Amino acid sequence: MAVVITEKAADEVKRILDDQKHENDTKLRIGISAGGCSGFSYSLTLTQDFDEEKDTKYDYHGVQVVVDKKHALYLDGTTVDFYDGIDRRGFAFNNPNATRSCGCGQSFQA
Repeated sequence: MAVVITEKAADEVKRILDDQKHENDTKLRIGISAGGCSGFSYSLTLTQDFDEEKDTKYDYHGVQVVVDKKHALYLDGTTVDFYDGIDRRGFAFNNPNATRSCGCGQSFQA
């Protein structure tokens, strides 16, 4: 399995890329870092970087997505969606590998 972004999340990434006038080859890097209230935090960054040996690249709804192979173990099967509601707005992660996550959904334990 891979990390997947929904069409709604892809639309938001494309909006951000357009608003910030990024180059056409800009990619969305999805990763993790140590920290957060549950152990790991999700990270989303825009990048031009891609290393075939270290990264895996996907294309979803016209957005290039890059995941470091070291992070793939923790992110395999994760779906990134975009939520835009009255109570909150932002990217949401559904990670089947998470054994515990915080209330805000931005950090997890695996």
